[in-house]
Amino acid sequence: MTVWDDLVGQERVSEVLTAAARDADALVTAAAADRPPPESSKMTHAWLFTGPPGAGRNQTARAFAAALQCVSPDRALGGAPGCGFCDGCHTALIGTHADITMVAAVGAEILVKDMRDTVRKSYTSPATGRWQIILVEDAERLNEKSANAVLKAVEEPAPRTVWLLCAPSLEDVLPTIRSRCRHLNLSTPSVAAVADMLVRREGVEPQVAEAAARATQGHVDRARRLATDPAARARRAAVLKLPLRLDEVGACLKAAQELVDAAAEDAKQLAEEMDGKETEELKAALGAVQGGRLPRGTAGVIKDLEDMQKRRRTRTQRDSLDVALTDLTGFYRDVLALQLGSRVAIANADAEDALERLARAGSAEATLRRIEAIASCRDALDRNVAPLLAVEAMTMALRAG
Repeated sequence: MTVWDDLVGQERVSEVLTAAARDADALVTAAAADRPPPESSKMTHAWLFTGPPGAGRNQTARAFAAALQCVSPDRALGGAPGCGFCDGCHTALIGTHADITMVAAVGAEILVKDMRDTVRKSYTSPATGRWQIILVEDAERLNEKSANAVLKAVEEPAPRTVWLLCAPSLEDVLPTIRSRCRHLNLSTPSVAAVADMLVRREGVEPQVAEAAARATQGHVDRARRLATDPAARARRAAVLKLPLRLDEVGACLKAAQELVDAAAEDAKQLAEEMDGKETEELKAALGAVQGGRLPRGTAGVIKDLEDMQKRRRTRTQRDSLDVALTDLTGFYRDVLALQLGSRVAIANADAEDALERLARAGSAEATLRRIEAIASCRDALDRNVAPLLAVEAMTMALRAG
C-alpha cells in the first residue's frame, strides 16, 4: 500500500506528485554524492493544494510529505518514493516525523505567534529526514501578520525546505504567496470512488458505503464517519427531520437550541479526550511532580495552553454546526431538484418521503430563499456572531420560506 492509496479520485494529482517526488529524490541523492543537480526538475520549494471541502487537500499534502521523506531501498532500483511502509513514510503519515511540522488553525485564525517558531524551523536543515517540510493545513486562516511571516519564508527558502499549503481556493491565499507556489487543484471525488474506498479500506457493506458517499456528495472524511459512526448517522437523521418541525415560532427556537447544543456536545467530547492529556503532558514536560505544584514561572505556559484549548473548543463547535448546515443545504437542494423535475440524483434518498412532502408544499423560489438563509447563517458564524442567534435567525427564515 503506497502513500497515494489514500487519495480518492485524484489520479492526475498523484501522477504529478509522484514525478515531483522522484525528482526530489534525485536532488537529495546528487547533493549527498556531491554531484551537480539534474538540469530540469519537477520539484519546487512551495506547493499550494486547493479544492472543495472533502476532496482531500490535507491528505494529499501529507502523502506528498511522506513520499519526500521515503527511505525505502526500492528507490535505488527504480521504485517510486512513497512506499508507505518505511520509517520515513510511516512517521510522516501518523504525524510524528521530526522534520515535518504541521500547522492547523486552532481558532478562527492562525496567529503570528503560532507561526514564529515554525518559520524559524523552516530555515534549519533536516535533522533526520531528507527534507524539512512545513505543512499548513488551513492556509486560508492565516491573518495578515502570519501570512506576511510565511511570505518571507517562501520568498527566501532554505535549500532543503518545502512548504505545503492547503486552502479551498486560490483566492483564499495572498497573491504574493500563491505566485511563489506550484498550484494543484483537487476535484470532488465521484460517489462511486468514495463508496469503493469505504468498502476496500474500511470494510463497510456496499449498500451502507453507497448511501454514505451519496449523502455526503463525495466528501471523503464525512462519508467515512457517516459509514462507520452510528452517532454521526443519528445526528444527521435528526438534522434532516428539522425542516418538518418548523411550523411554529416556538418550534423554530427549540430546533435552533438543539442544533447548537449538539454542536457544543461534540466540542465537549473532543475537549474531554484531548485537553486533560495535553495539560498533563505539558506539566510533566515542565517538571511538575504528579499531583504536585508547578515550578515557578510556568503559570503563563499553562495559561497559553488553556487559551488555545478554549479557541479549539469554539472552532470545533463551529465546525460541527457547519456539518449540520451542510446537511440542511443538501436536503433543500434535493427538494429543489424535485420541484424543478431535475434528473440529478437525490443525495438524501433515505429521506425521500420528507423531500417529496416539502416539494409539493412549496415553490422553487421559496426553496432557493431557504438555501440562501442557510448560507447567510454560515456567513454570520464566520463573522463570529453568537451561534444561537445565527441559527435562530436561520430557522425563522426557513419557516417563512
